[in-house]
Amino acid sequence: MRIILFLLMQAAVLVLVSIVGSVVLAALGIRLSGGSYAGLLLLCAVMGCAGSVISLFLSKWMCKRAYGVQVITVPRNAKEQFLLNAVASMAQREGFNMPEVGIYESNDMNAFATGASKDHALVAVSSALLYSMSEDEVRGVLGHELSHISNGDMVTMALLQGVLNTFVYFFSYIAAQAAAQALRGENQRGSNYFIFSLINSIFQIVFGLLANIILMWFSRWREYRADAGSARLEGRECMIQALQALQRGGPAPVQPGQFQALCINAGGGLSELFMSHPPLEKRIAALAQLQL
Repeated sequence: MRIILFLLMQAAVLVLVSIVGSVVLAALGIRLSGGSYAGLLLLCAVMGCAGSVISLFLSKWMCKRAYGVQVITVPRNAKEQFLLNAVASMAQREGFNMPEVGIYESNDMNAFATGASKDHALVAVSSALLYSMSEDEVRGVLGHELSHISNGDMVTMALLQGVLNTFVYFFSYIAAQAAAQALRGENQRGSNYFIFSLINSIFQIVFGLLANIILMWFSRWREYRADAGSARLEGRECMIQALQALQRGGPAPVQPGQFQALCINAGGGLSELFMSHPPLEKRIAALAQLQL
């Protein structure tokens, strides 16, 4: 259902971009033939969505290899048995298939959920988290990750990324066309591929930064929502205790860009605008005020 939503949303975006693009092109005096305009829209949509769709469907495979996740098939100890039992109970209550459950070796207390759909997901926790946190704290973390799966956050993030990429590519092209024409002058309409490519690259960086601010705002919002989901699944105190345990563990290392939004604690940044996760103290304060 979410894949269908992805396609419908992309179609709606193309219609919107087409309307806005026509107005902007007319205002800037840029003329494109019908075929060129349609081709540009299609190319931007393909370029904008291809990477997001591929990343979504390869997300489990990529994460397993990037973090060295060992999927638990037969629990080796009581901690692993507790982990499986807790995930199975939450998945049953949330109404989706049991995700794969794994552990990866790391001194960083962290966890993530990923997968192309809620019925084919992966939940993984670091060895430091599993063996350092209490069972209540681990339940809080697992409730957070299972809420991400239940909310379909992996697909939604991919959808939004594809939509934003389409806007970035399309409007960068239009802005670069206008700037290149202005630099060439009214009497020098000859094409200059180098000038256009340079300006287009600059606009892609600028528009890409603006798009990333929107993407990171949404990522922070979904973190608050997953915290609230954990509070409803396992109780407010479990989630608060889990976040407090993460605070005691010190600042988390900054995660690789493609995995940043997947983790329960992704590390800081130069500005909260570019952070995928809200500061831990803000998340704790939001939970304390949450109406259950």
